[in-house]
Amino acid sequence: MSKVFAFHGGIHPPENKKQSTRAPISKAPVPDKLVLPMQQHIGGPSLPLVKVGDTVLKGQMIAEPISRISASIHAPTSGKVVDIAEYPIPHASGLSAECIVIEADGEDRWIEHQGLGDYKQLKRTDLIEHIRASGIAGMGGAGFPTDVKLHLSEDHIVNTLIINAAECEPYITADDMLMRERAHEVLGGIEIIAHILRPSHVLIGIEDNKPNAIHALEAVLKHTDLNIDIVVVPTKYPSGGERQLIKLLTDIEVPSGRIPADIGIVCQNVGTTAAIYRAVHFGEPLISRIVTVTGDAVRHPKNLEALIGTPFSTLLEACDVRPEALSKLVMGGPMMGVTVENDQIPLIKTTNCLIAATEHEMPAAPPTQACIRCGMCEQACPAELLPQQLYWFAKGREFEKAKHHNLFDCIECGACAYVCPSSIPLVQYYRFAKSEIRTEERDQQKADHARQRFEARQARLEQEAAEKEARRKARAAEAAKAQSQKTAVQSSEAAAPETAAPDAKQLKTAAAVARTKLKKAQKAYDEAAALNADNLAELEAALNEARSKADEAEKALASSASSGSEGGDDQSKQLKIAAAVARTKLKKAQDALKNAEDKGLDGVDKLRATVATLEQKANEAQQAYEKAEASGTDKAPVEVDIKALKQQVSIMRTKLKKAESAIDNCEDEADKTRLGQEVEELKKRFEQATAQFDKAEQVLVERAAQAGIDLKQLRIDAAMARAAVTKGERSLSKAESDEERSQIEQDLVAARSKAEALNQTLSQYE
Repeated sequence: MSKVFAFHGGIHPPENKKQSTRAPISKAPVPDKLVLPMQQHIGGPSLPLVKVGDTVLKGQMIAEPISRISASIHAPTSGKVVDIAEYPIPHASGLSAECIVIEADGEDRWIEHQGLGDYKQLKRTDLIEHIRASGIAGMGGAGFPTDVKLHLSEDHIVNTLIINAAECEPYITADDMLMRERAHEVLGGIEIIAHILRPSHVLIGIEDNKPNAIHALEAVLKHTDLNIDIVVVPTKYPSGGERQLIKLLTDIEVPSGRIPADIGIVCQNVGTTAAIYRAVHFGEPLISRIVTVTGDAVRHPKNLEALIGTPFSTLLEACDVRPEALSKLVMGGPMMGVTVENDQIPLIKTTNCLIAATEHEMPAAPPTQACIRCGMCEQACPAELLPQQLYWFAKGREFEKAKHHNLFDCIECGACAYVCPSSIPLVQYYRFAKSEIRTEERDQQKADHARQRFEARQARLEQEAAEKEARRKARAAEAAKAQSQKTAVQSSEAAAPETAAPDAKQLKTAAAVARTKLKKAQKAYDEAAALNADNLAELEAALNEARSKADEAEKALASSASSGSEGGDDQSKQLKIAAAVARTKLKKAQDALKNAEDKGLDGVDKLRATVATLEQKANEAQQAYEKAEASGTDKAPVEVDIKALKQQVSIMRTKLKKAESAIDNCEDEADKTRLGQEVEELKKRFEQATAQFDKAEQVLVERAAQAGIDLKQLRIDAAMARAAVTKGERSLSKAESDEERSQIEQDLVAARSKAEALNQTLSQYE
């Protein structure tokens, strides 16, 4: 026999176990409806595989695990799925969760199933996967998925396998009766686990208040070759805690924040071993468990083998409950269990006990009093914590300090609250603090994730901005290079022996500058005359000189205009330019047509008509130029710059508005008269410019109509296409996900192609 050690603290509450061990394990009745929560274990909830209206068979998987730490759910009996919704679940919060409700058909028909045969011939990974598919979770109360405990990494070498048979909490006898009546199933499960983990030693820890179970285990161990020792430990609560049992059997303490596997030890509950035995040898998933139904409010306390999902009310009726005597219904043991108010809450994989207590048996807790700092809680704590200090931290919401004082090493056994003379519900404070810490950590993780996404987006935007700036600089450098080449050509032409006469544009500019200087001189002279200034003679001379220069500039402009209308060379040059412009427009239209045909864009027919028209115009312009070259004279019309005319109209409108505003603000009569004359002159020039623009616009509209194009609608379509490109570029700069960016880029390419085609067509008429 192995040596027994001791752990710190612990208590000896009344056992109350004999009441439920007087009768053998019996079958609980199958209820009309079974409610199966999707989370009966530690980890993520399961994902339903069925829908309302489906017919299921006993043992059929109805929900699959969705994460590494999760467990599948199976139908406990045959029937029909009548609902998938939120129902009250056995949890300390009292909240509801997603459940599958099965209406039993009374036939209890199994799905086709069978055992694995000689499991020792299988790979260990396949054996573990079969256990995972059977939905087995720890049945001692924690509910940790069993396959996760068995599927250890290569750096975890298991030296000792510990089977937890202590069942230390008062009232609970489910494991005790299981060992008494089905010790061979417990041993069979141990052999399967030992085959997977290959430990050098197996220890079964059991309290000395279970002599019948000890004898049953000793009898079956005679038929095994494994190195198994039954270690009988003194009855003391909570010797069934995983860390406390390891300390009792090996004198090794599991470090804070670590798991037993880190020190070469794995613990499994006896109920879990029996479930593994049934799954491997018979192919039965975990669809039922043994539960203790006890308390003074039931006439026949006993252990029932009940289907998962059975309502508590069915279990209580099976044990002949006395409703008039029932004061409190506790799920679990009196130390770590929780009070439930609804007897329709279902049995789950971790439910090992149901206590129907009378008021005398479990009276209401006395009023909480102030802490007297007696230190009894510290002496009773099996985890060697400082319960009093943790209580102050939790009450003061100093969660970070509580965490640093190893709050999460607390197993919530309730020993501290049991011995507290002030009746302080210490465990409730610890649960509250743990919940708040977990919530803060989740919020921090979300904040970190959001920050990372924001930083990634900022980095992407900065990179795009840098690339855009680089492209802009490259374009600027190319433009500067082209401008320098153009300047060099112009300089060489200016240095030629024959100096060309100023063109009409230069003469217009010179005339406008002369007029401006004349206005300034006139204004300076008028102001000086009003003030009778000393330099009036100088200003008068300057005014006369400015008037003379303005007259000369106007004469030069008029002479240039008259000579230009008669010069055959200018006409020939203009026809040559017109022919070149026509060819350029034709080339652009042909490129636009080819692009539209390649990409399957709309408006191809219009583009073909435009190309045909431009081909005719180019031929006519070329013929006119060749004819002018041959004859020396030409009267072909010159292309009109509609954009220049439109700009001229806008400029004249602005000048007219400014002049009219100046009249309104002027108080001097002489200035009003002069400004009035200027306004009349500007009105005439504005009307002339507007008439020229309207005439040119009408010519363009008629020319486009000949090609079957509505010029007004074409302009609207082109403007909308350009707006769509601008909108797409803005959306692209704001996109966050790669998928969203990809979709916007595709739309943007199509929008740019459409805008380019429309602009190419529009450029033929403007």
